[in-house]
Amino acid sequence: MTDLRSNMSNYEFITSGAPRQPGESVWKYRIRKLFTVKSMKSIDEDYQTSELKKSLNVFDLIMISIGGIIGNGIFVLAGQAAATKSGPAVVISILLAGITASFAALSYSELASMIPISGSSYTYTYATLGELIAWIIGWDLTLEYLVGAAAVSVGWSGYFKFFFHDAFGVEFSSSWTEAPFIFNSTSSTFETIPGAYFNVPAFCIVIFLTILLVLGIKESARYASFVVSIKLLAVLLFIIAAGAHVNPENFKPFIPPNQGSFSSFGVTGVLSGSTLVFFAYIGFDSLSTISQESRNPQRDLPIAIMGSFTIVSIIYVAVCIVLTGVVSYVKLDNSAPLSIAVNAIGLRWLGIVVDIGAVIGLTSVILVTLMGQPRIFFAMANDGLLPKFASKVHPRFGTPYVVTIIGGAIASIAAAFLPIDVLSELMSVGTLLAFFLVNIGVTILRYTAPDAPRKFKVPGGPFLIPLLGAALNILLIATASVATIVRLFAWMAIGLLVYVFYGVKRSKVSNQEKCIEKATTE
Repeated sequence: MTDLRSNMSNYEFITSGAPRQPGESVWKYRIRKLFTVKSMKSIDEDYQTSELKKSLNVFDLIMISIGGIIGNGIFVLAGQAAATKSGPAVVISILLAGITASFAALSYSELASMIPISGSSYTYTYATLGELIAWIIGWDLTLEYLVGAAAVSVGWSGYFKFFFHDAFGVEFSSSWTEAPFIFNSTSSTFETIPGAYFNVPAFCIVIFLTILLVLGIKESARYASFVVSIKLLAVLLFIIAAGAHVNPENFKPFIPPNQGSFSSFGVTGVLSGSTLVFFAYIGFDSLSTISQESRNPQRDLPIAIMGSFTIVSIIYVAVCIVLTGVVSYVKLDNSAPLSIAVNAIGLRWLGIVVDIGAVIGLTSVILVTLMGQPRIFFAMANDGLLPKFASKVHPRFGTPYVVTIIGGAIASIAAAFLPIDVLSELMSVGTLLAFFLVNIGVTILRYTAPDAPRKFKVPGGPFLIPLLGAALNILLIATASVATIVRLFAWMAIGLLVYVFYGVKRSKVSNQEKCIEKATTE
């Protein structure tokens, strides 16, 4: 028993902070414990002892990342940003959003090369800023992935309808293909849509992909590779075929004059457009949630993150140039702007290809976001912050099946009843908060763990890129709507209540003596 107690006392996964010191008040001790960090040694032990299958190679990771990035942002939001905020200068908006996201991508790459554990920025924050901040970001990421999957599934439903209309002349009833609620930004209330009851396609696609994820991560990766290939083919055909019909007159004026409000065109409209299209770059961070299932995460994750980010950025700029070049930007305020552009030049075959690519492409985005959320809960449960059932791994499939099913159920219900604008805004702001903490984490770890092995380092030292990226994240959060900020804070308040009444009492960091006693009696 003595040896076991000694081993447990030195088990750095429980805490890298000191026990309560002589003369230290209870409140001071408890507050200090909230900011205890996990050691790099314990994180490595978690990776080595993980029950999750390590089956993903670098190609799998790149395809999963591209599958997660190319989706609603380019198929839907780029056109809306051009029509309502940026005009043809949406190209600048996409570049500004890309620069902001690239700083986070660099930071994610460095941390992924150091911390090969499922949990994304939750785990990274736990290793740098402590348990309380880690809980906040973990809870925030849960919101990001759940509403993200729901939001993209609603967009998927729209293109699904568009495809059947274009290809076969079939018109689905809006009663069962649209959400029954919309959000009135003027009155800040939800209103019902007469005749709309349930978004069946959005609901069904989430349920189908949830089942796929329960069956196995490798099977999901193979599916992601298949759909990404088709999606890239459709986008490239759009760039090449529609690019031949670009009319330079459609680029005039490149930056339309401001219409009297901050977000309506002009320079400020371009900035506001960057916040909207930032959604287009969300997805590469999902790779860090499946790092424990990678064969060589410290080498492969940085390659996959930066490789996929570079490929996607080039594609986005090309799509925006062609999109605003073949049709006037004022006509692009539609849920299927690429299809609008193709129809304007009379290429019916290309319209069908784009519809197919959008349907399949958005499917891969839903898959990746649904893949990320359970692994956040899995990591939090392993730390004692959530019930043990959240860390259960299926004995046959090797997947966290319980939380995968729960997350899929919640996302499917949200997709069936809520509008895409509410869901998309929540995901964007939540992701910006996560990116902010990841950027800060790189700077902190350069000083708290200077000798830790890093197979990739953010260039320019510990301050320039991470802090610049953090500042840009805050800037974009500040441009979000008040309603979105309120929803985010409401969700975080619920999370803090869960943490106070459950997580604190069962955390392995805050209750290491109980963990030791339990270990000695087992």
